[in-house]
Amino acid sequence: MSLATSYEVNRVRGPFNATFFGLMGPYIEWNVRHHKRRVFAGLPGTVVEIGSGVGANLRYLRPGSTLVAIEPNTAMHRRLRSAADRRGVRLDLHDSTAEQTGLPDRSADTVISSLVLCTVSDPAEVLTEVRRILRPGGTFLFVEHVAAPAGTFTRKLQRALRRPWAWTFEGCSCERDLARVLRAAGFTDVELTPYRLHSPFITFNTQIAGVAHA
Repeated sequence: MSLATSYEVNRVRGPFNATFFGLMGPYIEWNVRHHKRRVFAGLPGTVVEIGSGVGANLRYLRPGSTLVAIEPNTAMHRRLRSAADRRGVRLDLHDSTAEQTGLPDRSADTVISSLVLCTVSDPAEVLTEVRRILRPGGTFLFVEHVAAPAGTFTRKLQRALRRPWAWTFEGCSCERDLARVLRAAGFTDVELTPYRLHSPFITFNTQIAGVAHA
């Protein structure tokens, strides 16, 4: 079975990432909050999220909403369920992958992701899956970190740290040109804004946020 259709929780990295994002989530959220508030404003009553993690984006859903959460790392699930309960959000949790969600064709009006396309084995395949489950006129809303411009100090650091970073964060790559991948994915329109964070996690600081229309 290919990596794109299966996921096995590493007994060290799976729990580590659940703990890391549980502890560091508020700090990460503080850094990206302005962009998430803009992109995730006015979410509908039912939202599909790929890579829900420990529930960082639940705060952008109204109480009583439903989150269809695609999260293959089962070590995240306990924290995700607890966060959904606290926020009053109904959780429909799936341990499938973003490449094969198992959701029906044209079943979603809105799909969201944040800091996920860096980690999946094939972002183009994930975006094909997102387009499959979106209804015509639906939207994919995203906040992602991307490769820094070639030749910059940040890009050199991303290259130097790529192997330990990827091992620690379950395959996360700091060197993906996700803007290009999004524009080539077959959406009718892609609107995105590049920006830079100012945090100690330098390799993580070049990001994009926006919306792709099905």
